[in-house]
Amino acid sequence: MNDSTRRTFIKAAAAVTAASQTRILGANDRVRIGGIGTGGRGQYLLSVLSKLPGNEIVAVCDVYEPNRAKAKKDSAPSAREIVDFHEILEDKSIDAVVIAAPDHWHVPMVLEAVRAGKDVYVEKPVTHSLDEGAVLQKVVDESGRIVQVGLQQRSWPHYYEAKSIIESGELGQITYIRTYWYQNHLRRGNGGAGVDVSKLDWKRWLGSAPEREFDERRFSQWRWFWDYGGGALTDLFSHWVDVVHWTMHSDTPSVAVALGTKWALPEWECPDTINASFEYPGKFSVSYDGSLIGYREGGGMSYRGTKGMLRLHRSGYWLYPELPRYSENPDMDVPAKTAKSTRDGAEYHMENFLDCVRSRKAPNAPVSVGIAAARAGQLGNLALRERRVVEYPAT
Repeated sequence: MNDSTRRTFIKAAAAVTAASQTRILGANDRVRIGGIGTGGRGQYLLSVLSKLPGNEIVAVCDVYEPNRAKAKKDSAPSAREIVDFHEILEDKSIDAVVIAAPDHWHVPMVLEAVRAGKDVYVEKPVTHSLDEGAVLQKVVDESGRIVQVGLQQRSWPHYYEAKSIIESGELGQITYIRTYWYQNHLRRGNGGAGVDVSKLDWKRWLGSAPEREFDERRFSQWRWFWDYGGGALTDLFSHWVDVVHWTMHSDTPSVAVALGTKWALPEWECPDTINASFEYPGKFSVSYDGSLIGYREGGGMSYRGTKGMLRLHRSGYWLYPELPRYSENPDMDVPAKTAKSTRDGAEYHMENFLDCVRSRKAPNAPVSVGIAAARAGQLGNLALRERRVVEYPAT
């Protein structure tokens, strides 16, 4: 943690300002929202909000002018365009913020937002390093604000159904959960082409990260550079491991190992191909495998139990009872139960956030679960970068 971030922590932990005691919305009130970070994901979240009743996007903030201009045009034509997110926090008429800035900005922005009395929807991973979690939890708890982390599976109906199947014992004893995600970043291109540096406040974008000259790839593909993101384990795996935590009632791995390499995208810092394994004290293991050179299979997970197997994807789930005898047939038989999703989970998740802003009830993905999901990925990254077995807590 650098000195700037540490000072923010100390200020936030010292006191929750009187501004945090903002009005509690009535059932018919419109939630006034400011968007902070309006790149691709931020634009999508604001587009979801723009289609939901009972809210109004009144400000869009980004250090890159084309991003905030597009967010305004597509989702909030009457919104103010802002460069410095502090202007949103200082506006007492704004009830909540949606944060989709790069990962290294998440904790500083959430801390300042809850201190300013704003409810927060923040993208995952909620933390950028292991040591941020405890202070973030303390400050959010003291603030009394609603903080929803963008782990949308917790609001997706078919994931609730899958959770019920797992908890019912229908799979028997579960000892192994495989998670995976495949994307094609070769087809996406190297990124950065066409960035108009004259419309970007690069120094403000860097924030607490080390100073450096503008780098188009770092700006456009920041998830794959350690100063701003955490690669596949905090970007992709964090979604699946949160589902594991939720369904298995165990949220902290005791051991993590990982190997990963830049086989196809050497210009990145984070690996494009990775294998990681985690042991949980609840007597089950979790693996993650992924590469970023092809789209086949996408992302998903499977639970292996003594009585059956459950395949779980964002598109649905498929339950298969255990076979009566050994088989090497790679084709799956007809599932005993199945469900399909017809709607994106972010829509359900944002609806839950708006409901909680009004009711003051705890959201489906509070900051504690976001910290736990990020922690698992960060332990994997520690094992990866130091090429060692990581035990947690350290012995």
